Amino acid sequence: MPKASTSMAAARPLLLFALHVFPLMLLVESSSTAACTPDRAVIFNFGDSNSDTGGLSAGLGIFIPLPEGRTFFRRSTGRLCDGRLIIDFLCESLNRSYLSPYLEALGSDFSNGANFAISGSSTLPRNTPFNLYIQIHQFIHFKSKSLELIAQGRRGLVNEEGFKNSLYAIDIGQNDLAGAFSSNKSYDEVIGRIPSILSEIESAIKTLYDNGGKNFWVHNTGPLGCLPQKLALPRKDDSDIDQYGCLKTLNNAAREFNTRLSSLCDELSSNLKDATIVYTDVFAIKYDLVANYTKYGFESPVMACCGLGGPPYNYDPNNQCGSSTAQTCAEGLKYISWDGVHYTEAANNIVAAKILSTEYSKPALKFGHFCNA
Repeated sequence: MPKASTSMAAARPLLLFALHVFPLMLLVESSSTAACTPDRAVIFNFGDSNSDTGGLSAGLGIFIPLPEGRTFFRRSTGRLCDGRLIIDFLCESLNRSYLSPYLEALGSDFSNGANFAISGSSTLPRNTPFNLYIQIHQFIHFKSKSLELIAQGRRGLVNEEGFKNSLYAIDIGQNDLAGAFSSNKSYDEVIGRIPSILSEIESAIKTLYDNGGKNFWVHNTGPLGCLPQKLALPRKDDSDIDQYGCLKTLNNAAREFNTRLSSLCDELSSNLKDATIVYTDVFAIKYDLVANYTKYGFESPVMACCGLGGPPYNYDPNNQCGSSTAQTCAEGLKYISWDGVHYTEAANNIVAAKILSTEYSKPALKFGHFCNA
């Protein structure tokens, strides 16, 4: 059997390639919603590596060793982060356990929902594992099997009423945009793909609605142009760099996607009877972290903690985090970017706290509103 470091070194390029194509605790505590009762707080999550709590690792058998997970879990959990993700902090705000990956066969607890998010996932092409369309159909199978087992007397599973009152969270689209740019599509060509991406998200929400879902929580995509991975790519000059060190073209595409996603959520809210769809502006939260990084105590706005190359980005595609040559910043230092693509636990904590504040959500509902809906 190969050593963990060797296995990860071989797997890490696949993981990051897939992302192209296919005061900390107090912040959350002070912004947390009222605790849900244990039988009401159920969440089903769909997305990519921003919210994957171990699905890719379970699904493909890829071992992702330390330093992933070093900050909080002190072990690898399959998350592409040094610790907790945004979805983890949101679950904590409801006093619920972290979501188990749907694909994890052993040790999973699905009494409070399931996580269908898989690193590298996008919306298109729809029939490619584990893109959004596949995740939705995995959920349909999960629900059918759960109700079948309950009818046979099994306990500890989500029942029909539980599925109806659950929160359905969606955070996807980043890989669609990033993949289009990575395949050398022009800005206009990337923008031209947005309607197809949104069509898949619309289809996902409608399918969940037709299967009894009524509470939806939708995150827009973050500032792609602020990722060290994108900034480290060769460029002719800095004419596309904004005042905060981010790529304007990529961020403008993300903004256009988000504007249209917001409109879609408004449209669906009007057309789906008794449905509540909360649209959350994660872009604004993350861009604020970069623009005002010193206010939040971060060391660098666009430099990866884990990577190689040093300033300004510490990102080398041939020596990515997890490889034997990569270096990791000392614990205790606060970086926004963990590995050039994903955010650190410190950053995720702040993002989650701002999400829980309702200031960035439309309508401005508490994350736990569905518990008593």
